[in-house]
Amino acid sequence: MLKAMSTLTLIRQGFVEHPAMDVAVSRAVLDAVAAQRLGPVFRLHVPGRILAFGRADRVQAGYAHAVNAARAHRFAPVERLAGGRAAVFHEATLAFSLAEPDEAPRERIKERFDFVSGIIANAFRDLGLDARVGEIPGEYCPGEWSINLDGRSKVMGVGQRLVRGAAHVGGVVVVDDAASIRDVLIPVYRSLRLDWDPRTTGALADRSPGMHTGIVAQSIIEELSRHRDVRRGELPLEVVHAAKSAREQHLPQVA
Repeated sequence: MLKAMSTLTLIRQGFVEHPAMDVAVSRAVLDAVAAQRLGPVFRLHVPGRILAFGRADRVQAGYAHAVNAARAHRFAPVERLAGGRAAVFHEATLAFSLAEPDEAPRERIKERFDFVSGIIANAFRDLGLDARVGEIPGEYCPGEWSINLDGRSKVMGVGQRLVRGAAHVGGVVVVDDAASIRDVLIPVYRSLRLDWDPRTTGALADRSPGMHTGIVAQSIIEELSRHRDVRRGELPLEVVHAAKSAREQHLPQVA
């Protein structure tokens, strides 16, 4: 069972200098946690402009076209850790991830999803927003633990990756500029032959003008601190070096 008040290291570092660096960092953190070289970690940062493809996307006949569509819209394509379908990160979003050790990670998949989505939904509610956990019809990268506003627009997506000895729950919060997400996903999803309704794609600022990543990040941290002993920290150099060595592996191998 997840420990309600276990110590959690909060990492605010982002790595935008290379398109796949953030994905590689997530993998390096997960590996370090699984090997017990690192304790539980929660990362929260502003990412660069990337379009993260899931495993199901990569086996589609239109994958190469989808990758090129992302590039045409100035989004760097990367291949992410967790499953699901293509999702978008940009400068008006927040990327988050929780990596924790677990000797039997498959037994607590739902518990981890409930915990992370619950934290973020409560953080949105603290900001005066009608945040609800659950999939809405037509949303992109659909999922049971997505978060929407008013039952109408998706503003957070989340996925989970398991390895022996640890689990990683990560995703994206759309704070502003939902239009950029719609614009790139229309050709990307068309290439992947995925049905969705662009009108379901939203941002927190749609309901609360002036909302920005700093306000939202602080609300998430405050809510997380009600459940965990949160301590600020930085990634060990060996984790960063491991990510740099592996980052090319997370770039699509298409022309």
